[in-house]
Amino acid sequence: MSTTLPLAMLIELAQNKTDEASRRLGQLQRAQIGAAEKLEMLIRYRQEYYDQLQSQMQDGLPSSSWRNFQHFIATLDSAIEQQRAVASQADSRLAHGRSDWQQNKRRLSSFDTLAERARQQQAQLANKREQRSSDEHAARQFRQRMLAAAE
Repeated sequence: MSTTLPLAMLIELAQNKTDEASRRLGQLQRAQIGAAEKLEMLIRYRQEYYDQLQSQMQDGLPSSSWRNFQHFIATLDSAIEQQRAVASQADSRLAHGRSDWQQNKRRLSSFDTLAERARQQQAQLANKREQRSSDEHAARQFRQRMLAAAE
């Protein structure tokens, strides 16, 4: 019983940490998906804008429009690079969060294994006590029958 209580407390703490790591992992996954989607959107937008430029260039494009296009594409490229950095950081955080969750899960599993072993040992001790009690009871009955038969 003395090892069961601290072990139960450790299991509860490990379960709480694992639950918290699961919540963080979910948040990190959502952030990573959001960052990847935003990056994809920026890349698509740049491609659409570039396709429009190609179409306009076939019909002739004033130099002021060309400069505006170059400026806008440069701004988009900068935003894409920044978003790539954000997405990379999100990937890194997600990998770290996944590792943290796995570590907490392994720790919880280890405590569960220890608790199961303790339960099995307690069950074996209880079975031995019950067997010993049963054997002693049978031996007393046998002795009483032998004494009764001897009289």
